[in-house]
Amino acid sequence: MAANIADLVEHAVDLVPERVAIICGDRRVTYAELEQRANRLAHHLAEQGVGPGAHVGFQCRNSVEALETIVAAYKLRSVPVNINYRWVENELHYLYDNADLVALVHDRAFTDRVRAVLPRVPKLRHVIVLDDGEGPEVPEGHGVDYEQALDGSRPERDFDERSGDDIYILYTGGTTGHPKGVMYRHHDVWCALGGGIDFFTGEPLADEWVQSRTGKDSALVRMSLAPLIHGAAQWAALQALFTCATYVQMPRFDPHAVWRAVDQHKVNMLTLVGDAMGRPLIEAYHEGDYDGSSLFSISSQAALFSPSVQRQFLDAFPNAVLTDAVGSSEGGFNGIQMITKDGAYTGGPRITIGPDVIVIDEDGRPVAPGSGVIGKIGRTGPVPIGYYKDPEKTAALFVEVDGKRYVVPGDFARVEDDGTVTLLGRANTSINTGGEKVFPEEVEGALKSHPDVFDALVIGVPDERFGQRVAAVIAPRPGAVPDPAALDAHVRGLIAGYKVPRTLWLVDEIGRLPSGKPDYRWAQRHVAEHDPVPEAGTAAPVEA
Repeated sequence: MAANIADLVEHAVDLVPERVAIICGDRRVTYAELEQRANRLAHHLAEQGVGPGAHVGFQCRNSVEALETIVAAYKLRSVPVNINYRWVENELHYLYDNADLVALVHDRAFTDRVRAVLPRVPKLRHVIVLDDGEGPEVPEGHGVDYEQALDGSRPERDFDERSGDDIYILYTGGTTGHPKGVMYRHHDVWCALGGGIDFFTGEPLADEWVQSRTGKDSALVRMSLAPLIHGAAQWAALQALFTCATYVQMPRFDPHAVWRAVDQHKVNMLTLVGDAMGRPLIEAYHEGDYDGSSLFSISSQAALFSPSVQRQFLDAFPNAVLTDAVGSSEGGFNGIQMITKDGAYTGGPRITIGPDVIVIDEDGRPVAPGSGVIGKIGRTGPVPIGYYKDPEKTAALFVEVDGKRYVVPGDFARVEDDGTVTLLGRANTSINTGGEKVFPEEVEGALKSHPDVFDALVIGVPDERFGQRVAAVIAPRPGAVPDPAALDAHVRGLIAGYKVPRTLWLVDEIGRLPSGKPDYRWAQRHVAEHDPVPEAGTAAPVEA
């Protein structure tokens, strides 16, 4: 069984060629059209010397062409590499060089940045420019126009046989330090993130044709709101294509445009990224005259719904299944939380884990249910190869437990009495205040449940006595001015006193990555450059 990403897409093409595969804005592309256009791009790249194992960057906002680029690269057995379109020249130079790009597809809007970097990356020898209607005219000699590249190429599917050992790379968002390229075999990443293992039962699929055969008759419409440069959106799109679904994506995130698209295309399954998208989305739903009755599944991936946003979605869509899907680029899918109105909040998403997932304590042993010990979640089975060109960080990513190799990305967790697992937060963002660990997600959820708070990020700042104290950067709702004392009292009713922010900063908008994930480095820069709100919380970080 090859379980190659390109093969999995082609299985759907062969079953439903006339079905709409992708909708983006006003564009609609059938599976047959996707196939022909991706084949043309793949042949064009091959003519430029791009072959198996070569790295092809895509620096694009959401578009049909961005997905065509991803599929075309896999058809050649080459490796598409995601590039954050917000990055400036220094960051782009790092990634172009670190990823060993030999070709690049980019939106015209980014031409000036790309041109400034190209002289420093001699390996990157071929550029294709996608005319997105923005930015300067493309100077003569800078790359090939995307549509011209396709027009001069062949539409046939006549590529070499592929393998489940072909390489997939996803560069992480880089919330701390430089982004790292996580490497998988195609077969393993399909199992870890692409549905090759049933997410609810943990059982592997019988073969690589199950998804397309099953999806042929269901004709679902799936929609993801994250940018394709982010793993959550890539895998939402690829799973849709594997299952013969119609995949709807937005060129940009606009809450009202999302609801118009949901109603127009009768979207069944919607995935988004936590409160960054969920909160403005649910408020736009109530502001407009939208239906939304086609939705039966709403899922947050890569970031978590806060309890207040969960309740708003459940009130608006009582018949839909609301879930938090828990996982990471390195760790794959770890479990899923079914969110219900009467569910108890335990300080984080409480998931049912599969047979390959455990929680590992500081001594490298599995954490026992109900012990109260906080460890790090680990998964065995289909795990990554490691980080591209970084053996040191690769070695630190894995541990061996009872003779099995586990990938341990750094998510803190606790095993409950019934064997379910409560996820608490990432190791690289946890706060140590007087020896007590505080996980930002829990505090952020408490803050965002206050009616005057629209968004929040929680970080640790230096404290002479306790090492760190809890601090929060808050974006109030329009027209609201949160009272620090009232906010302090509200949060104390939800979490322990040592977790309550002692220092507050107010901002117009919280800094987030293009994926919607919190940008903690932005928050650290902000607090270093601005004064806090006077007379914020005064609680001691450790209670007697």
